[in-house]
Order: sequence, then structure tokens, then C-alpha cells
Amino acid sequence: MTLSCADRPGIVHAVSGALAAAQGNITESQQYGSPDSGSFFMRVDFTAPQTYESVRAGIEPVADAFGMDFELHQAGVPVRTLIMASKDGHCLNDLLFQQRAGNLPIEIPAIVSNHTDLAGLAEFYGVPFHHIPVTADTKQDAEEALRALMSELDIELVVLARYMQILSDGLCRELSGRAINIHHSFLPSFKGARPYHQAHARGVKLIGATAHYVTSDLDEGPIIEQEVIRVDHSRTAARLAALGAGVEGRTLSKAVQWHAEHRVLLDGRRTIVFN
Repeated sequence: MTLSCADRPGIVHAVSGALAAAQGNITESQQYGSPDSGSFFMRVDFTAPQTYESVRAGIEPVADAFGMDFELHQAGVPVRTLIMASKDGHCLNDLLFQQRAGNLPIEIPAIVSNHTDLAGLAEFYGVPFHHIPVTADTKQDAEEALRALMSELDIELVVLARYMQILSDGLCRELSGRAINIHHSFLPSFKGARPYHQAHARGVKLIGATAHYVTSDLDEGPIIEQEVIRVDHSRTAARLAALGAGVEGRTLSKAVQWHAEHRVLLDGRRTIVFN
């Protein structure tokens, strides 16, 4: 169970009481009260002998009393995830490998790309590959095809694994809180094209990557995870890019894992991550 509401006394007691009434046994509990927004956030893992519907019915009166936004998830059910990529395959490969290894609680029914370069990688992992080309003239049609595919496959999460196209404002709003992007720098930092070359020219000592939720504000969505590594003057721009690719893959995989485990809650432009 995850929840958020205005912070006030008695929330934990009420939630624990509702779960106890359902004969629930709490196995993990984390909570946080934000001094900035005045909101309270909580995530609870529990087991219970009652049905999902019965447990939910017992929680709803508590949620109503406290004005909670809450979600109840069944543990072990993988999140249906659509992965989008363009030509660079390192992030896509990492997600596919981690999912096959059992490290990511997601199911990947499809990969979408605006190019065909990664079709072989999708075939290797046995995931259906959908080529949806995008041009300035066909962007709207491409997004309609994407919407249709997401609806057909009952997609819950979209991951932009170096998908080098900007989604429309309308699609960003539709995917609010359920689309994750990887940005190839430690935000806020060098933006635009060739960030590693910009970093090299400036003689940076740290490079990194940022995984964040997608919004209509380009590369400014709520941040889920970031990672950096130290570099020095001896690293060429090409070497920085190679090192950065590894960081990008790890950072994106962590963000996807935490989202799929329902550990990420939105607090305005920020995230609360119970990891």
C-alpha cells in the first residue's frame, strides 16, 4: 500500500489498525512527512489472509477520513512496461538483461523505436519490436499509433531508454507519473546535443546520469535517481561517453525497479523514494 495526504496526527495508527482488522501482518513500513509541502507519504508491505477486495474495502474508510490518495498493489505482479529507444542500445540491453535475470519486476510485451537499428537486440531477447517512424509531418500519427499499441497491450509504464524524440505535451500529460526517461548528464548540467563533449571541453571531474519522470518541461521532470562517477583530465570525450553509458544503464534500471516496486511517490516537482 502506498499513500499520500495532508500530514496530521494519527495516520500511521489508523492505517495499522485497518491492516490489523484485516488480519494483516506488516513486513515493511516507511513513512515521511514533508516539511516543504506539508504532505505525508507512506509505503507498507504486508501479508493478509483476506482477498484483495476485502482488504481494500477495509482501508477505504480510513482513506476517506484522512483525504488520502492511496494505491493497493498485489506483490509479485509484474508491471507491464513498454520500452522505447532509437539507435543507442545500451540502456535497452541493460533493462532486457535485468528483467530476464529476475532483477526487475516488469513484463516487457513490446519495444518501440523510430529506427530499425535495435530490431536484432529485441529479437535476441524474444520481445516483439515495433517500428514507428517519426518525422515532423508524421509525429501526430506516430503518437496515435503509440497510444493504440499501449491500449492494446495494457501498458502501465513507458520507459524512454535513449529514445531521441520529444513527446507532445498532450502525451506527456497522459503519461504523467508513469513514463521514465534517462538523461545523459547529471541534471541540471550540460543540456542539448553532445553533453559529454561539452563536459570534456569544460574539464569536468564528475559525469553522471539522471532518471526522471517525463513532463512537458523537457528534462525537468521529477528526479527518481542519479549517479555520478569521477573522471580526470586524461579521459577523452569518447571515453567519457563510454563510461557514461554504463552509468545511464544502471541509473535507469534502478529507477524502473523502484517504480515497479511502488517505492516512488510524487511530491509536486520532487519525488519521495522509499528504497
